[in-house]
Formats: sequence, C-alpha cells, structure tokens
Amino acid sequence: MTTESESSVEEDLKELLKRCPPGTYESALLFRKNKDINQVEKIVLGIIDRHLEPDQRQILSDSDDSLRMYEDLGMDSLTMLEIVMLVEQTLEVSIDNEELRDLRTIGDVKAYLNAKAMGEAPPKRSKTYRIEEIASLMPHREPFLFLETVSINEDNASASYKISGNEYFLEGHFKENPVFPASIMIEALGQLCVFYLLKGESEFLTEKVDPSTIFFTSCDGVKCRRICKPGDKLEMQVKVNRVRHPLASFQGEISVEGQRTATAEEIKLAFDYFPVIDGQSETQVSDQKSDNTNGRNGSSSDDKDASKKNNLSSRLTN
Repeated sequence: MTTESESSVEEDLKELLKRCPPGTYESALLFRKNKDINQVEKIVLGIIDRHLEPDQRQILSDSDDSLRMYEDLGMDSLTMLEIVMLVEQTLEVSIDNEELRDLRTIGDVKAYLNAKAMGEAPPKRSKTYRIEEIASLMPHREPFLFLETVSINEDNASASYKISGNEYFLEGHFKENPVFPASIMIEALGQLCVFYLLKGESEFLTEKVDPSTIFFTSCDGVKCRRICKPGDKLEMQVKVNRVRHPLASFQGEISVEGQRTATAEEIKLAFDYFPVIDGQSETQVSDQKSDNTNGRNGSSSDDKDASKKNNLSSRLTN
C-alpha cells in the first residue's frame, strides 16, 4: 500500500523528470525508496539527455566515459547549471561549485555523483580552468595568450591551444605558408608555467604569487621536432622541477596528435609574492574600501611597483 508521503515523492519525481527518456523516472524512484546506487548512472545520463539536441543525444549514446561535457557535447555553463540543479533535486545531494568545475567527462560526473549518493568524499581530481578564468588570472592578454584550457594536478599542469590560422604573426611566417613559430610554442609552455605559479598548490608556494612580478629568466635543452600549422591542437604538459622563492624551474613538452612536437628540459621563471602590509596581503588590502588617495597614508601605485621590482631584484642578486 502506498502511503501519502510516497505518493507525494512519486508525483514530485514525475514532474521533475517528465521530459527525460523512458526509465529515468523509474530509476529515480528506486533510488529514492531503496538508495539503490546502481540507479545513479541511468538517472544522470537521462537528465543529461534531456538537455541535449538530437544530434548531441546520438553522440552521448555512442560514446564511453571519456566523452567530454563541454568540448564533445558542446555544453555551455548555463546548460550545465540546469543539469546540476535537476540532479541535486532528484538525488537529494548538494554539488559544490568548485568541485563541479573539475568535472570534465561523463566518467567524472558518474564517479562524483556515485560518491555523493553514498555519502563518501568525491574522488580528488585535477583542477580545470577554461579560457574565461585563464584570461582573468593571467598577466597575458589576447592576441598573445596561448592557453585555452588548463588542468593542474599536484606538481603537473596540462593545457591545450588550437592554432586558428588567424594569429597575427602567421601573416608573415611564412608567405602563403603559415607555420606556427617554434618560439611561440616555447612561449606557450612558459605561460603554462606562469599559470601554475598562480594557481598551483605546491608546498613550496607558501603565499599568493603576484602575477606582475613573474618574468622569464632562461630556457635550456629546447628541441622542436614537428612543424605546426593552422588546425593543429597543441597539447602541453609542464612538470615542476623545483621551486625556491624567488625562482621556479619546470620541464615542458608539447605534442600534436600524439606526436612529440617540442620539448624544453628547463624553463626558469622568477616570481615574488604579494607584499604583506600590517598582517594582510596586498590583495586583501585592495579589497577594503578606503578614502585614502595616492600620496595620503600610503605610497602611490608607481612607488609600490618600484618596491616590488627592487625587492625581487635584491633576492635574485643575494
């Protein structure tokens, strides 16, 4: 006999999942009644399917757990948010925004939600950043930013960049034969190292790095093995060799379609932390509303920039 509360659950689920494929509602009902973890996968795939166009649904049904939510299914952040809200309501779980950002594939989503449904800690994953976040953090700007996606995991970072053919420097490199310069490939690796300094979680990065203080000092053991042209996608990897303030050393590699394209045995950068003022970093101080203008109760911005450079220079020469 169905109780009033059970009937209410059934009605709620029917309304929530009314546009999902057949079987989604039945799986959700089994999960609610019995906490049957085996139903989670079908529920999640059904909810994702509901938010896809017909051609995208075919891609979903034909693919495995490596299918990427954004790149392969063409999802945008708003669609992803709608999916998350419906999953939260159906499974009665809460999904953290920071954790959500790192779910890139169907397999990531399944593993994460299985853990949440069982009340376990989700598996630890690489932190992933897309172009909007990258551009907001990096000191570089278009048209000289060569990172489109970045993932960071402990002492490693990976990134990708697709050569569009519209890069300004390809107009003259070379005439009627555009070739992506090897120097720009090394620049792209260097930018990935910069991003690691800004967002990596190395035990040797004891404070928040100031992006305005990072600069290139040297690059050794560089080899280029393949010409890259418009349409090629650069897959970049860097690994931390060592970090000791104010220097950081990395090794890097670029591949295209699985072929090793360029390598650098050592990329070395200098960096400094945000200065601490009365127990607070400069980033904290800048967030506080102040009526002080330059020249009153503090230094001007030019003075602060000069101080940073002098501080870093003294560390490098000592």
